[in-house]
This record gives sequence, structure tokens and C-alpha cells, in this order.
Amino acid sequence: MVVTFEQFAMARLPSLMRYAVVLTGDNDLAQDVVQEVLARAQVRWRRISEADSPEAYVRRMVLNEYLSWRRSWAVRHVHAVGERLVELDDARGAAHDHAQDVVEADALWNRLATLGRKQRAVLVLRYYEQLDDDAIADLLDCTPATVRSHASRALKTLRLSEHVNRIPAEEKL
Repeated sequence: MVVTFEQFAMARLPSLMRYAVVLTGDNDLAQDVVQEVLARAQVRWRRISEADSPEAYVRRMVLNEYLSWRRSWAVRHVHAVGERLVELDDARGAAHDHAQDVVEADALWNRLATLGRKQRAVLVLRYYEQLDDDAIADLLDCTPATVRSHASRALKTLRLSEHVNRIPAEEKL
């Protein structure tokens, strides 16, 4: 059965939006990225629909759009809003103490915003998309060693920023 573009877009839009929000850290930018990708996908739908996995193809388009130089200014201006990660958890039925979840998610968004685009993309692909290093390397057009390097540096940056945030104010002077 051939799936029309409209059927695909209606069925996969929520998933593509969640993916883009996790990548960008901003709902408005995620909407822009997904809108741009879907506009391009509609024009090429005949070729995309013949791919082994049209969804994987479109997800890669979302990743490439996020990594695109045209979006680099927006990545530097990500505003941390912890509600977004909490909403993703709520959709999966995992929320406990909403206030604490918002505080923790906001802190995570702040730390993720300090990462470079490729480092952030590697973490999202590894921990949100559950992809292995080879699959991430294929998506980012690099070697698995480069993926591991990006992940290692990103995690080190996140650990350091978490450590700095835990130091009492009088020790920071």
C-alpha cells in the first residue's frame, strides 16, 4: 500500500515534533525545522516514499536541518524551558513530582544549551533515539570514533557544568 504524503505527515508529525524539540531545545524552532523539512519532503515525496524507511529519511532531514548553518544563530539563542522535557515525560507516563521535574528539566536544558550542535545531536541520537555509534556516524557522516569523541566531550561538559552548579556560592569566589 502506497502512503500519501498527507497520510505520512498526519501520522508522523507528533513524533517528528518531539524529536525536533529534543534536538533544538525550543518549541518554536522545532516547528520551523519540521515545517521546512515537510515542505521539502512533500516536493520529493515520490522518491522518499520509495525508500526503505521514509520515516528514517525524514528524521535525517530534520537532523540535517538542525545542524544546518542557517540555523546556527538559533542554537546559540536557545531559551531553557523545563516544561518541554516534562511534557515528553508526561506523554510517556513517567512524571512524579511535577515541580521537581520542571526544576531538573530546566537545569538539563541550560546545560544542553552549552553544547555544540554536533555534541548535542550525538547525545540526542544516542539517548533519545537509542541509536548505536555506527548508526549515529552514518547520520552525521563521520566515523564512530568521532561520535564517541563528541559524546565523551559533551558528557564531560555536562558533568563539569553540573559540578560547578553544585558548588556553594561562597566557594565560587
